[in-house]
Amino acid sequence: MAEKNVPPYLRIAAELRRRIADGELAPGDRVPSTRRIAQEWNVALATATKVLTALRQEGLVEARPRIGTVVAGPGGGDHGRTSAAGPTRTSARASSSPSPASAHAHAPDRELTRDRVVRAAVGIADSEGLAALSMRGVAARLGVAAMSPYRYVNSKEDLVFLMADAVLAEAEYPRDAPAGWRSRLELGARTLWALHRAHPWLAQIGPLTRPLAVPSLIAYSEWMLTALDGHGLDPATMLDLNALIYSYIQGTAVHLERETQAASATGLTDEQWMDSQAAAYGALVASGRFPTFAKVLGSFGDEGYDLRLDAMFELGLTSMLDGLTALMEGPGRARP
Repeated sequence: MAEKNVPPYLRIAAELRRRIADGELAPGDRVPSTRRIAQEWNVALATATKVLTALRQEGLVEARPRIGTVVAGPGGGDHGRTSAAGPTRTSARASSSPSPASAHAHAPDRELTRDRVVRAAVGIADSEGLAALSMRGVAARLGVAAMSPYRYVNSKEDLVFLMADAVLAEAEYPRDAPAGWRSRLELGARTLWALHRAHPWLAQIGPLTRPLAVPSLIAYSEWMLTALDGHGLDPATMLDLNALIYSYIQGTAVHLERETQAASATGLTDEQWMDSQAAAYGALVASGRFPTFAKVLGSFGDEGYDLRLDAMFELGLTSMLDGLTALMEGPGRARP
């Protein structure tokens, strides 16, 4: 087949396959994200998604939550690799047989279900971020025709709604509620934080002022409102406090996906990026314009300050609940 007649995603997949075979990308190394592929080869995100789908079906790469797509370890894709000695059996056969991705491109999708569509979409969002999600990308990941997912989901917006409901349903709230309002709020907040940790895109589903009527999210609110009920709070205050705690979790969690996006866009880890900013921060400290900032930052010595989102979340949650104590248990407040 002439080079110009080869679909773009197969040409790109061949180049990444070569990098893996030559050792430029070793097991565990991150491969270019869909956004990076789209930028480097000037193709659509759907095409970039088909590239990673093809490599994933060959066993060469695998998706890891909060990390991205990485080269598979030993045994993960040896059957489809090429080497300096020549192509393996699978690679040799590729010249006379369609690739795994093309073999499924027009396969019957009688077994396709809404649940499979949603789970495929969650997999893309977990590994690549919500911005990389598209209906065509979901179809490519499932190996079905581009329009097939629309038989089960009307639009991307509907799909995101179903994805949010599915992952929020992973939360487990015990039937026997912990004693005391604080323990119950702590459990609810930490449960929601853990879900955002597992699915960083969840913080991007919508603004606080336009809440989605997601059943599983209402289940979370039910848990939190029950903890606030019976303490003499008026209904508006109860809803405000529920939204306040949720917005704190969402506002902190939004940085999880932004961190991944920044690493993908710059190619730098957090440590490498901070190293690149050392001179700029050093100049600000030495300027004398910010004495308190310089004193606090200087107290860490050579080790420096390490911002840890989990620790910051716990500090913020504790501070918030300490502040609620007077409101929940102050004079004249009803007891549950």
